[in-house]
Amino acid sequence: MNEPQIARKSPYAVDVEAGQDYFWCACGRSSKQPFCDGSHKGSGITPLKYTAVQNETLYFCGCKQTRSAPLCDGSHKQL
Repeated sequence: MNEPQIARKSPYAVDVEAGQDYFWCACGRSSKQPFCDGSHKGSGITPLKYTAVQNETLYFCGCKQTRSAPLCDGSHKQL
C-alpha cells in the first residue's frame, strides 16, 4: 500500500449539511480536496465516507496524517 500524499499542511473548513454524504480523499491525490475525485485508483488507498449529522462547519484533514479521519486532529503541526 502506498503512503498518502500531503495535500496541504492545514485543514479544509467545510460547511456540511445534515444527512449529506461526503467522500474524503485519503490518498492526497484528488484535485477536488478535501474530497475524492477518483485519483486514488491504483494507489491501494480508498476514500472515506462521512455522513454529516448536523449543519455545521467541520475541518477536514488536508495532510492525510490524522488519526481521527476524516477530520483534522492537529497532526499537520508535527510535519
